[in-house]
Amino acid sequence: MDLLNSALGIHDKALRVRNQRMELLARNIANEDTPHFKARELDFKQVMAKFEPQEMITSTHTTHFEYGDEKTDDDGLRYRVPFNASMDGNTVEITVEQAKYGKAAADYQATLTFIENRVNSIRKALRGE
Repeated sequence: MDLLNSALGIHDKALRVRNQRMELLARNIANEDTPHFKARELDFKQVMAKFEPQEMITSTHTTHFEYGDEKTDDDGLRYRVPFNASMDGNTVEITVEQAKYGKAAADYQATLTFIENRVNSIRKALRGE
């Protein structure tokens, strides 16, 4: 099994994280009309950094501002700040959610394509092609 995990690289983990993100976005869309529902987002880069730590950009001076005003949890989840506040306290903006879901679906498909290509090359290698 280690051989398969090393052959697929980070893509199998990325596929799981992308799936989790799409489920979260779908939950946001489903709760568009739920009063006081708070839209959530999954920070893909933060979650993936747990699997492959990378050197992150940091401020070079103490007076520099942090990037973004949204705080994320340890699991990469954060509440989204809406562009237009709703009267019932719901922070889901359907057009934003649909756009993010469309991009997430394209990213998911790209990851599937990477995995498919990797599996096809392993098949060819095993066949001796």
